[in-house]
Amino acid sequence: MLPALDSNNLGGTVLNHLKGKFLAGIFIVIPFGITIFILKFLFNFADGILGSHLDSFMAFSGRGGGHIPGIGMITGAVVIYLTGLVATNVLGSRLLKLGDTLMTRIPLVKSIYSSSKQLIKVFKDGGSSYRRAVFVEWPRPGVRAVGFVTAEVERDGVPYVVVYIPTMPNPTSGFALWFHECDVFESGMSVEDAVKFVVSGGVVLPSGIE
Repeated sequence: MLPALDSNNLGGTVLNHLKGKFLAGIFIVIPFGITIFILKFLFNFADGILGSHLDSFMAFSGRGGGHIPGIGMITGAVVIYLTGLVATNVLGSRLLKLGDTLMTRIPLVKSIYSSSKQLIKVFKDGGSSYRRAVFVEWPRPGVRAVGFVTAEVERDGVPYVVVYIPTMPNPTSGFALWFHECDVFESGMSVEDAVKFVVSGGVVLPSGIE
């Protein structure tokens, strides 16, 4: 006689599987998506300047049937999940590495794609790389900048804090500065909220400081 299945354990296993594959898919799809979005924007911009004669060159066939609300979101979720599923097996990871290599060899695409991957890496690894989000007076007294504590050290009995201050909207570049512990102020933001604040150029404010 087969043992009875625990519905709670089964449900938890399915949810963990979906979460893992979905997150893996997001970290692959978003850099490609950002690259395609920017290239599409540049093409549309050039198309507007050059005129309507480019329309015939990039013409698409007409759509059949009516629009189904939400079908785009469902399709996108399925694509992300399938991408994560592919990315977590041996053959799929090899194909993705091949595509990654190809994307990094195309002159214009290379800079966009590489920056997008770095941005995703910040979101993916920021929680473990940064200890906390803080405010520091920089670049001059009276002006507070958002920074991330990366280390806390003591030299000659004086406590120091190493703070990484990112640039906007690209948090992969910035300054690593040493501050006295007393010159570092708590921001009231989590690391994730602070990263969103930086990436959005200050548009996305955490709920606590809105």
